[in-house]
Amino acid sequence: MAKLPIISSLIAGMFLAACSGPAPDGVTADEASSGEVNVYSARHYDADLALYEQFSEETGIKVNLLEGNSDELIARMKAEGDLSPADLLVTVDAGRLWRAVEADVLTPLGDEALLNRVPDAFRHPDNLWIGLTKRARVIVYNEANGRPEGIDTYADLADPSLNGQVCIRSSSNIYNISLMASLIAREGEEAAENWARGVVSNFARRPQGNDTAQLRAVAAGECGVTLANTYYIGRLAASDAEADRALAEQLGIIYPNQDTTGTHVNISGAGLTKYAPNRENALKLLAFLTRDDIQTAISAGNNEYPVVPGAPVAPQVQALGEFVEDDLNVDALGRYQNAAVRAFDRAGWE
Repeated sequence: MAKLPIISSLIAGMFLAACSGPAPDGVTADEASSGEVNVYSARHYDADLALYEQFSEETGIKVNLLEGNSDELIARMKAEGDLSPADLLVTVDAGRLWRAVEADVLTPLGDEALLNRVPDAFRHPDNLWIGLTKRARVIVYNEANGRPEGIDTYADLADPSLNGQVCIRSSSNIYNISLMASLIAREGEEAAENWARGVVSNFARRPQGNDTAQLRAVAAGECGVTLANTYYIGRLAASDAEADRALAEQLGIIYPNQDTTGTHVNISGAGLTKYAPNRENALKLLAFLTRDDIQTAISAGNNEYPVVPGAPVAPQVQALGEFVEDDLNVDALGRYQNAAVRAFDRAGWE
């Protein structure tokens, strides 16, 4: 099997020159690019690479991959303008997809069959991007201590009964910003800020570390509860390392807001770039990634939920439990992003 061409920052200049340079003699520009698709991706998972390889094997279309963080990739496309070789932007979190829309680097997908596979809540209102996977942000506790009494909603994290018991990531983390944005969309900025103040008053320690660090802190008894994306828990449960699996067994999950708005859900997603030189191949890749069997493979590969209804969920993700999800269109997580940052700052959430 040929190795997927991964374009590192060291050879990115060569990649850009190759994509924007003239076609070989006797070959039109369209024909020269008909056998490839250029993906700028902020998802850094081996499982994704395997799927790109499968796509190439099935279609003969070569996937050229440039990896980086979302903001860097968006800035790069903005700077490249109409000379950009990028066909697709793939990234995590609806808040980052919103940043791409604001930077005007995406164009409407215009493929009804593709769009109809993705629920309204997980695609841009003007079809500038679609979700590829989803994950829930849940409350996690230590099973040995039992489920904390009366903690059923995100609002309950501000309850004085949890004083000194909450471990959590920084307010600058995009997952927390998106959660806060959803609260603002539902409750208004003042109510969301008051919630943040209550959570800050319950901190067991200053915000630090990623979601896995919070899970380890709960398991170690350093705090009583935390917030984490479900795929972090699934990753521990499916790990080859016995210590990780043992850690996962110590954790209990609360899906918040089951009797009200549903649990906050976020996505990884993809958008067709404004100047895509290989538009049709990009749409073919998106159709492939939203195929039922590939959705299940994505679910297994990174312990996420398929975004396409009816696509089978990987067993380790199913084991996390069923829940009612928030039906808020995730575009709101971007639209209220700046308000969320301001509210966190005023609340003293570092």
